[in-house]
Amino acid sequence: MAEQLSGTRMSGFSLVDEKIVKNILSRLPALTFANAACVNKRWYKICSQILKRPKLASALSLNPSLHDAVKEVIEQVLSEPIRPHFAIACISKEFNLKMTHGLIIEKLGSRIPIITNVSSGIIGVDGIANELVEKKWKTTAGPNIQESDTAEKGLVLLVGFLPGLKIGTIPLCQPIQEPNTMAENFVMDILNYTASVSDCTTPTAIIMFGDKTADMKPIVAKMDCALPEETIIVGDASADFIFRTGDNSLNQLLHSCCFQAVALVFARDRYKSEGLGEIQFHVTKSTGVLPFGPNLEVVGVVLRDSKRSCLIARLEGHNSIIASGAILNEIEQQLREEDMFADLYIGVTKETHRISDSRILTPGKSLDFYKVIGRGEYYFTVNGIGIKPGDSFLFYQSDSDTASSSCDHAFNKLLALKVELKSKNHFRLSNLADKDDKEEVLGGFIFSCYDRKESFLGDSFGDSYPFCDIFPTAPVAGLFCRGEIGRGPKSLMNEEYEDETCPRCCVHVYSTIYLVMSYLPPPLKGQSHEESSMKQFCNSGKNCEVI
Repeated sequence: MAEQLSGTRMSGFSLVDEKIVKNILSRLPALTFANAACVNKRWYKICSQILKRPKLASALSLNPSLHDAVKEVIEQVLSEPIRPHFAIACISKEFNLKMTHGLIIEKLGSRIPIITNVSSGIIGVDGIANELVEKKWKTTAGPNIQESDTAEKGLVLLVGFLPGLKIGTIPLCQPIQEPNTMAENFVMDILNYTASVSDCTTPTAIIMFGDKTADMKPIVAKMDCALPEETIIVGDASADFIFRTGDNSLNQLLHSCCFQAVALVFARDRYKSEGLGEIQFHVTKSTGVLPFGPNLEVVGVVLRDSKRSCLIARLEGHNSIIASGAILNEIEQQLREEDMFADLYIGVTKETHRISDSRILTPGKSLDFYKVIGRGEYYFTVNGIGIKPGDSFLFYQSDSDTASSSCDHAFNKLLALKVELKSKNHFRLSNLADKDDKEEVLGGFIFSCYDRKESFLGDSFGDSYPFCDIFPTAPVAGLFCRGEIGRGPKSLMNEEYEDETCPRCCVHVYSTIYLVMSYLPPPLKGQSHEESSMKQFCNSGKNCEVI
């Protein structure tokens, strides 16, 4: 195609309408498009105009052959012009992690950040069948086990071109120091990277993956305290990942390291070109747990091992210790009568600090979930550590009605975003305006709890419908995990509360987190003073927001 157009140029291209050439080039696959951009300066300029807007591309394949599955998703995401700035791949446990990661690097190049993660399931649009897929993998003996072609296999790939942002991968190495120091250093690495590429002091958004053997709650809590509410954080708290930074020298240094987490950091580019708009991040969630029972206080904690804690408790405001095991038996009996498949958690409120809007460190509270896994006469056992005497807690149960209603709530939030974008477009544009001046949703990423099964939600597409029904043509990718990270400008766990002292949850259970990226074009030429003032009012402090 590029050679044919080049021949046309040599035989009188100057007479060809530039819009026609632009239309032809915009239909080329990414690799052919890249070759066309190298023909001459005029073609390069046209190609730059085509790629002046940010873009996301995603694809899913359930092909049992690893090489064929990678080929399918790569061909799909590169079927249109795009210059990848980052990539995230989520794969089944039966695909080899290192091999998959290497194939993706081979196809996309080694100069961009790439994260490949073994997930419990994937969400996306099958590029071959052109239909939405929510696929959960059955539990196997372990990750990265090559089985027969009949095993459940597949992957989903998200590629992003985001001019105006700098994107980097910041790893959290396995601890050789105190956990608190490790978390502080991780936050400082994120802030130092942001300062090196941006005039902003903090990143716009973070997508992170935490190792399945590590407890991400204290790490994310430290990030929540140190980063302002405008910084959105989403991710998978119990992952099995591998990554590439895009810096070959750094990759060689990190090759022999083990990591507890990796953060894909999105920061405003200090040298963003004029004429570029703003990329905005939005986040909302659906929860699936319901609190019940009295407020309780932890009196004593005994560690069973490095992953389990035994708790002794009492009613808040009372001195006598309660028979925790007996109460738990009564609770489980009640759960069996209402929902025999319900899971039981405790939500522990802890004292912490957070950065206020005025950048002052103020007292705050966090909410962490622990699954109840056993009991004795005066104690019960939870999965996890970090609970201290004096912490207060409530019991929570998984609840399908809560999940269904909160999915509707997320749907309404995303619908409100769509209406807002449509309103802005109507305000900005006349009927003759170029479509490139419209604000639009670029795409999204979904992190959903593996335990939210079809029977739990009553819908085979219950987790994806809030996004896919509102934005049916927008690229989407997602995964099922066992610990959903979600944090935004307002408390996602306590949206009904206005009091800033209410506990805020950042690592959720039985939830689905929806990350949406949208694009706000620059002001139109000739825009009136009133329009410019209104636009500044609408966008002040709104570069990232919860919806």
